[in-house]
Amino acid sequence: MRIDKLTTKFQAALSEAQTLALGQDHAYIDPSHVLWAMLKQDDGPRALLERAGVNVVGLTFAADQAVKRLPQVSGQDQVQVGPDLVKLLQATEKEAIKRGDAFVASELFLLALSDSKSELGRVLKENGVSRKSLESAIEAVRGGQNVNSADSEGQREALKKYCIDLTERARMGKLDPVIGRDDEIRRAIQVLQRRTKN
Repeated sequence: MRIDKLTTKFQAALSEAQTLALGQDHAYIDPSHVLWAMLKQDDGPRALLERAGVNVVGLTFAADQAVKRLPQVSGQDQVQVGPDLVKLLQATEKEAIKRGDAFVASELFLLALSDSKSELGRVLKENGVSRKSLESAIEAVRGGQNVNSADSEGQREALKKYCIDLTERARMGKLDPVIGRDDEIRRAIQVLQRRTKN
């Protein structure tokens, strides 16, 4: 797998996973390192997982525990990609090819991990991750678009990031209704008009 064919978010997660493995004196970068790094990312896949109905807090705790259970090797000055992670990255790349993506996005790693028969795959299932719910969340977030640039993940759901959804606030009853307040508006205008005359 070519690193330049990964989205910037996925590259950052792998880099953070490498740093974590090195800091914990682990011999290999494991899928649990990558999952932990993704869950700690700002604008990472947390919102996607929540949309899929996943217990994100429980999953984060489980990923942290999985990292702590990995064997340590003292005197480690560099780490390698572990065989489990290699298999998972290949499965992730196959998912991207099936979808017609030019770049491999981090959510496809989660999709490949949900199919895994490993202990980490079991942990995902225990916290509510299923392939079906994850696929529907991915489709909702992508909006039918393919991943055609390295920054595609950062450009998704821009309205949610930078705007306030007034329709949603109204549905939740958090929006002060203006309609039907004609009397209050007239009184406010009258008070303001009196002040400008004096």
